[in-house]
Amino acid sequence: MKYLIAGLLSCTSLLCLGQDVINLDPLSITNSRTQQKISETGRSITVIEGKLIHQLPVNSLDDLLKYVSSVEVQQRGPAGAQADIVIRGGTFQQVLVLMDGIKLNDPITGHFSAYMPIVASQIDRIEILKGPAAAAYGSEAVGGVINIISKTFAAFKKEKTTSGNAAIIAGEYGFFSANAGFHKTNNKINYSLAAQTANAKGQLLRGSNRGYFHNNILSANAAAELKNDWKLLAHSSYDSRDFAAQNFYTTFVSDTATEKVNTWWNHVKLKHSTTSSTDEIDVAYKKTSDYYLFNPRSIANENNSGLLSLQYVHTQTLSKQFFYNAGIMTEQKNIRSNDRGNHANTHIAGFGSMIYTLKNFSFNPGVRIVYDKNYGVELLPQANIAYRAGILALRANAGRSIRSADFTERYNNYNKPVVANGNIGNPDLQTENSWSYETGADLLFKHFKFSAAGFYRNQDDVIDWVTTPYAAMPRKENLRPTGKYALAKNIKQVNTSGLELEVNFRRQFNTTNHLYVNASATFLRSTSSDSIPSFYIISHAKTLLQQSIVYSFKNLSIGMTSIYKERSPNLAPGIKASITRDYWLVNAKANFKYKMMDVFVAVNNIGNIDYSDLLGSKMPGSWTTAGLSVSF
Repeated sequence: MKYLIAGLLSCTSLLCLGQDVINLDPLSITNSRTQQKISETGRSITVIEGKLIHQLPVNSLDDLLKYVSSVEVQQRGPAGAQADIVIRGGTFQQVLVLMDGIKLNDPITGHFSAYMPIVASQIDRIEILKGPAAAAYGSEAVGGVINIISKTFAAFKKEKTTSGNAAIIAGEYGFFSANAGFHKTNNKINYSLAAQTANAKGQLLRGSNRGYFHNNILSANAAAELKNDWKLLAHSSYDSRDFAAQNFYTTFVSDTATEKVNTWWNHVKLKHSTTSSTDEIDVAYKKTSDYYLFNPRSIANENNSGLLSLQYVHTQTLSKQFFYNAGIMTEQKNIRSNDRGNHANTHIAGFGSMIYTLKNFSFNPGVRIVYDKNYGVELLPQANIAYRAGILALRANAGRSIRSADFTERYNNYNKPVVANGNIGNPDLQTENSWSYETGADLLFKHFKFSAAGFYRNQDDVIDWVTTPYAAMPRKENLRPTGKYALAKNIKQVNTSGLELEVNFRRQFNTTNHLYVNASATFLRSTSSDSIPSFYIISHAKTLLQQSIVYSFKNLSIGMTSIYKERSPNLAPGIKASITRDYWLVNAKANFKYKMMDVFVAVNNIGNIDYSDLLGSKMPGSWTTAGLSVSF
């Protein structure tokens, strides 16, 4: 009974301090690349306004996402050190992360998906689409899509404006963070520059090691008006993460790992717009270097990857009732590694979708045809339907998704002379295949929205790591008979079903008195055909309750977030680590505003609970921070 009550109180999205900040039926572009009200998409979509991020007790974007309905963020460390993102169950590899509509997922591993190379002050909004989106975006869009949309790419502003912000934050565990940003617009060019750093000596881990981190981001983007209705947009950023990675990937006593991940992201878009059509040409390049040292006596893994993306999309409005878009894209992935070897892969796709509206109905079918060097040709269809009558909005959708193994799943520990223990890649992995189905309803009032959705995902050949004895390993050239290994394998069948309930309440009582409450409960069940438990497939929460509340009065605002997880318990006695059956995490932040200045204090993990999201990766206890920010 207490969990049912908690579910009614729990929240997911972000909070607003004013009626103009959050719209309960906002516009979204992530579903079909065409702007639609969420109630017309036939999909479950959450839109987070960028201006809300600083109002919450969060220290990174993965902190932010953990309060979104059906999004489970399995953190290995705080403040962006590392996290796996799971949507509607499944694995962290089955979530596609986009930056301004272009794929961010790294060819090395999905463990890097939460490394989003942008500073919070540059974000216009984040759109989270739950459910499959392979027809629009391709591989990895199995459980859902996270699309980060920057202010410069969101809309071109011709009025002359200049704005800036800066903040300094300090706290326990030697925590120090600072950020600054500058944004300028006029009728010829919009641009922004921003930088962010977060550092801590960290909590005490097993032995005498500490969970330190040094995370830094430099980001610049710009948009320029050209002749004949053309625009040129560009974004370049550098993201550096240096952190303690002890037991992030193994439960061995000998694991005292450290890791450094550097990402260089570049995206150029050429866009032509008329009253009835849009043409977009995107070129993006992502370069990642990963330096992983298991312990001081081991040889470090040095992985360097590149991802080149080229894309063309044409969008056409034929009438008020009919829109369509069509496009082509290609990706070239490569890796150079002393651990995984040197490999490359080519991916080509053509895609298209349409939106047809008739009275209260909206119909949105789409399809993608792909060729990939790893699996050949595949067809990925998707269909969404929505109906709106007064306060009631109904939706249903179905779609097929696939996912091919990344370079780590295929070749991890493949190129070393001797591997005593650890995860072993498998180059013979088959491609994952899944069909997903959803039906849901929304009730929309002036200050209140209630949403409910049920979904089911049937998956074949899901890729995961499975403990495998030496005798059963398909390749033994660099293995030891006494070693302990996990092999990347295909699980014949995995089925996931779930129920989402969500409540949003927003009320502006007067010009200085506001309340926002958002409550969600997600219930998940996954079954696997494999009798030997795999590492990630069914490690997701069975019950997930998320909450955010903000109340403001005059210059004072108080916000609270909390999350409850129920999952399967697990133990690693050798390192004295455990996954408890459940935990409830509560955080709070108080903010006082005076003119252009904000003074704030936040407490994360108020109850000082001992918890981990992934076995062996201990999260911090009670953690207090305070800071000062200035904006103009």
